[in-house]
Amino acid sequence: MAKFGGHGYGMAVLFVVIGAILGGILGQLLLGVEALSSVMPYLVNTFPVFDTSAITFNLYVIKLTLGLAFAPNLMSIFGIVIALVLFRRY
Repeated sequence: MAKFGGHGYGMAVLFVVIGAILGGILGQLLLGVEALSSVMPYLVNTFPVFDTSAITFNLYVIKLTLGLAFAPNLMSIFGIVIALVLFRRY
């Protein structure tokens, strides 16, 4: 199995995804803090990297719509960096 810092690639991807999600949630929670009101709009502003249009499959019994968008903000990128540091350390 391929290794990344003593762990598998699947675990690294899991750390990155969880770090991005937790960073984004933390950014939204800190958005209401009055002391950070001048900085937080810049940290939670999203930057669309890619956005695919939705594709719909009509199977006559089930209608399935698939699409994908990736628009991180700076807090989610900070979460990814922290997750990778923790992953490499432990």
